[in-house]
Amino acid sequence: MAPSPQPHRLGHRNPAFGGGIGLQSQHDPRVEGRAGGGSADVQTPSGTVKKLVQTPHATQRLAATVPVTPHSTPALPDGPVDPPRPLTILIGADTFAPDVNGAARFAERLAAGLVERGHEVHILAPAPDHRHVGTFVEEIEGAPMTVHRARSWRWYPHDWLRFVVPWRSRHYARRALDTVQPDVVHFQSHIVIGRGLSIEAEKRGIRIVATNHTMPENIVDFTKMPHWFNKILIRTQWKAAERAFDRAEAVTTPTRKAAEFLESNTHIRPVLPVSCGIDASHYTADLTPRTTKRIIFVGRITFEKHLHVLLQAVAKLDPSEYDGVDIVGGGDRVNDLKAQVAKLGLEDRVVFHGRVDEGELRTLYTQAAVFAMPSIAELQSIATMEAMASGLPVVAANAMALPHLVHDGENGWLFDPESADDLAEKLRRVLSASPEEYSAMQQASLKGVEIHDIARTLSTFEALYRGETVGK
Repeated sequence: MAPSPQPHRLGHRNPAFGGGIGLQSQHDPRVEGRAGGGSADVQTPSGTVKKLVQTPHATQRLAATVPVTPHSTPALPDGPVDPPRPLTILIGADTFAPDVNGAARFAERLAAGLVERGHEVHILAPAPDHRHVGTFVEEIEGAPMTVHRARSWRWYPHDWLRFVVPWRSRHYARRALDTVQPDVVHFQSHIVIGRGLSIEAEKRGIRIVATNHTMPENIVDFTKMPHWFNKILIRTQWKAAERAFDRAEAVTTPTRKAAEFLESNTHIRPVLPVSCGIDASHYTADLTPRTTKRIIFVGRITFEKHLHVLLQAVAKLDPSEYDGVDIVGGGDRVNDLKAQVAKLGLEDRVVFHGRVDEGELRTLYTQAAVFAMPSIAELQSIATMEAMASGLPVVAANAMALPHLVHDGENGWLFDPESADDLAEKLRRVLSASPEEYSAMQQASLKGVEIHDIARTLSTFEALYRGETVGK
C-alpha cells in the first residue's frame, strides 16, 4: 500500500473526503482491573482498576490478530499483501465511563472495538473524582485499554458533569502525547480536552481526527446564567469549535443532519457523517404477538429530552390503550417529572427505573411495545438504534437527526415536538396497529438499523486514522 499522506490542515483536505456514511442510551459500564505490567489495585466508583506504577510505556503494544478491511479504501495491488499494522490511538473525551450519556457511550464502544481489532488504544478523560487521578488499565466493554485520568472538578448545576479546568488542558495533552506517542489523535469534543489535544498534536505533526457530539445550545441549559450571557457563550463556543476542528484532517458527526448543523455554524468543510454504530446482535427482538402494551423511553432525564411532553401525551391516552410507561435513566429533571406524574394522576402507570445494567436494559426493550423519543436535540440517538435493534416501532420527535432513523408509516411515526396531542395520536397508531401492521413496523426497524453496524463504523475510522479516503 502507498504510505499514508502526511497530516495537513483542514483547509487543504483531500477532496475525496467529501462523502460519508449515514449514524443517547442509558449505560452504567463496569470498569474492571487487568494486569498491564507492574500495577496496584485501585477501587474507583466504576469498579476496580489497575493503576500503572511502571515507566510511562508500561503497556505493551497489542499485536494485530486479523486483517482490517476499511469501509472504503484506495484500490489494493493484486496478490497477497501484508495486513495494515496496528495503530497507537489516543482518544480524547470530555466525558467517558463511568459517565452515562451518548457521547461517552460512543467513545467506549469505539475504543473497545479498536482494541478488539488489534490496536493499542489510550484514553485521555476526566477523573471520576479527586482520588483517582493518574494512569490506569481499565476494562471497557470487555476490552483492556489505558486510561489517563486528568484531575477534574464537578459542575454542580449538572447531575454528573465533571470538567478539566481549561488552563490545564494543554498540560495534560502534552503529558499524554509524550507518554503514548500516538499515530493518531481522535478527540470527541472541542470543549476542554479536545482543545488541548488538538493544539499539542498539531505542533507534533500527529494526524488528528475529530468527532462532534456537542451543541453549544445544550450547554447553556446548565450555566444558570442570564439569557444575554448565554447568547454570548453560544457564539464563543461555536468559534472555539471552529478553531479546534480546523486543526483536524477529518471531522465527523453521527449523521448528515448533524454534519449540516456543524457546517452551518462554522466554516468547517466538509464534515463527514459517520454513524456511532451499534452491535445489533446484543439485542433481542420479540416478534411474537404482543400481550402487553408498554411504552419505553431510555436516556438522560434532562430538559432537551422533552419528557414533559411525553407525560402530557400519555395522560391523553385512555388507560385501556396501554399498560404502562418505563422511563430508564437518570438526570437533573427526575424530581420535576415525578411531580408532573403525580399532578397528572399517573403514579400507577409510570415507572422510573433510574440507571440499569445492560442485561436489565435489554430486557426492558424486549418487553416493550413502542419506543418513544421526544428529544429535540439528538445528533443521532444511540438509544433509538438500540430500540430498533430490539424490534421496536419508534415514535420520535421530528427534530434534528431523528428523521434519519424514523420513517413515517414504516418503522414508526414522527410527531410535532411541541404537540402532546400529536405524540398521543402517533403512540395510539402503534399501540392499536393490527398484528400485520405491527409486525411490518418491527421488521422495518430491524432492517433500518442494519446500516448502523458497528463494524462499518470501526472500518471507517480506521481508514481515517490512516489518512485513507472515505466515500459513500
